[in-house]
Amino acid sequence: MNGQNIVCFAKDWSEDPTSNNHVMRLLAEKNEVLWLNSIAMRTPSLRSGSDLKKIGTKLKRFAKGAETVTERMRVFTPIVLPLPHSPWAAQINQHILKASITLLRHQRRMTPFQLWTFLPPSVKYVGKLGEELVVYYCTDEWSHFSYLDGKKMEAMERELCEKADVVFVTANTLLERKRPYNPETHLIRHGVDHAHFASALDDATPLAPELAALPPGQPVIGFIGLIQEWVDLETIAFVAASRPSWQFVLVGRAAVDVSAVAKYPNVHLLGRRPYADLPRYCKGFSVGTIPFAVNELTVNVNPIKLREYLSAGLPVVSSKIPEVASYANDRDCFVPRTKEEFLQALEKAMAVDSPAARRKRSDAMRAESWQHKVDEIGAHIDRVKQQRR
Repeated sequence: MNGQNIVCFAKDWSEDPTSNNHVMRLLAEKNEVLWLNSIAMRTPSLRSGSDLKKIGTKLKRFAKGAETVTERMRVFTPIVLPLPHSPWAAQINQHILKASITLLRHQRRMTPFQLWTFLPPSVKYVGKLGEELVVYYCTDEWSHFSYLDGKKMEAMERELCEKADVVFVTANTLLERKRPYNPETHLIRHGVDHAHFASALDDATPLAPELAALPPGQPVIGFIGLIQEWVDLETIAFVAASRPSWQFVLVGRAAVDVSAVAKYPNVHLLGRRPYADLPRYCKGFSVGTIPFAVNELTVNVNPIKLREYLSAGLPVVSSKIPEVASYANDRDCFVPRTKEEFLQALEKAMAVDSPAARRKRSDAMRAESWQHKVDEIGAHIDRVKQQRR
């Protein structure tokens, strides 16, 4: 894709980078991109300090107007009524969004434009903003998030798939579920910022200070990511209790009660760390882990951290979810089914590791860069546009 205009409904730009950020940042190298920070996925609670803080943050960002990320990318926080399932709120929001987007597009001469979305509630605005093409990029089975209205989310997503000109999904299970709604549904698995994470193998990359302070010579079992309901804290606690000489380092914001693991002296909850620093943590890990509970939500995920760990040269031990299982072997990626097997897999992963194995793992990820994925995406969109002429 080259010389196109894209308006995108996505999560908040400032949150931890996901496929939303990686794909749009690369597209913005050759196309104009207007990123719209998250519209409401659920009705906020005025009793929640976290929700009230988010509302305040959005108001401040709205007041700043469109902020420049790169020469061809702007991020704007629209003000909409946070009532995703209300018909009257949707009508008001349509007028607000259309006026805001039209003004910002005219300022950047973004006519005509494609409407991209990562969020099912945006279906209420599809066909109402003047777009020439609609792209839905599906990364999760939204109906299975506990804090969302599953039935309504499922209905909105089906409608969005049917209205979209192209649908991209990141896991084979999602392909099976979404393709019946739209024949132009294509599997584009997640990529990786290979050069960034491969820097963990460079001698010039310093070790993160928290890891440098750990007892020398002891294995460091690492996890990077949001600690949410899908993280299997029971397995982490089991392994931590079974191997008190191993150090467990969890890098990421905790959005759930973590007391079940925090009580162990060999478990270190570091909180969120900047994306730029993550290779410094990978550098000190003995193994990268993906300890997810296996359920209807997680069987549809394709963890970006799998390729990030491998790009950093790490062996990976993960719960047995389909997209990780396709990488399983007895050298680089292990997918145990029980907490006892998880412990055994960690031991096996460390036993087969070596500097040469780390370099080989990292090199194997070069072909899975985000640029390769964006090239695939662009080819599909160019084809669809040609067919419509």
